[in-house]
Amino acid sequence: MNIDVLSIFPEMFEGVLGQSILKKAAEKGAAKYNVVNFRDYADNKHQTVDDYPYGGGAGMVLKPQPIFDAVAGLKERAKSTSPRVILMCPQGERYTQKKAEELAKEEHLIFICGHYEGYDERIREHVITDEISIGDYVLTGGELGAMVVIDSVVRLLPGVLGSEESHIQDSFSTGLLEHPHYTRPAEFRGMKVPDVLVSGNHKLIEEWRMKESLRRTLNRRPDLLEDADLSDQQKKWLDELIKLNE
Repeated sequence: MNIDVLSIFPEMFEGVLGQSILKKAAEKGAAKYNVVNFRDYADNKHQTVDDYPYGGGAGMVLKPQPIFDAVAGLKERAKSTSPRVILMCPQGERYTQKKAEELAKEEHLIFICGHYEGYDERIREHVITDEISIGDYVLTGGELGAMVVIDSVVRLLPGVLGSEESHIQDSFSTGLLEHPHYTRPAEFRGMKVPDVLVSGNHKLIEEWRMKESLRRTLNRRPDLLEDADLSDQQKKWLDELIKLNE
């Protein structure tokens, strides 16, 4: 997957893309990163990329020309005719695991990270394919949001994680929150691991994990249960948990 990022602060990405799973993904050839300062595409000698908004108002607005030309240049460079061009924006679609899985199927992603008050509307109308928000709050710029999306997408690419089952069992991948985890020692300062997990009975362990996943989702994010695709057995367990909570 080719991942391009347009930002006026490209140095912000150096530490993130060069560490941990993102670094390993690049080393394995699963992902290729390219962070571009879109000031380089400005058509004026001062390389300004923003201007005052028509009609007045506070703040500055990103001009269309540098973004239009930068995206066109990246498409030509990658010989890509239909990349997903993603605008990081608080007005965008709220980001979910489902969206991450959708983007992980693409061959080329271009992220646009803005600053200032906003974007010239023509960028939205004629350049981008997706607007994404990572939450209902406002950040200084789109860089941190783009890092979040890139991380969540790259880890889903084939061969990136050590176990292909790792991301399948993650919270939200199944529509539910993940069950609790324990590791050695079996007893730590008087606190014991649940007996079922050291029993060696894999059927009971899987049943315990599913019940705990349902319990955690019910207690912490009951809204997720509205859209969860539950089996008849899971529905039965959920009913039992709801009654216990009454």
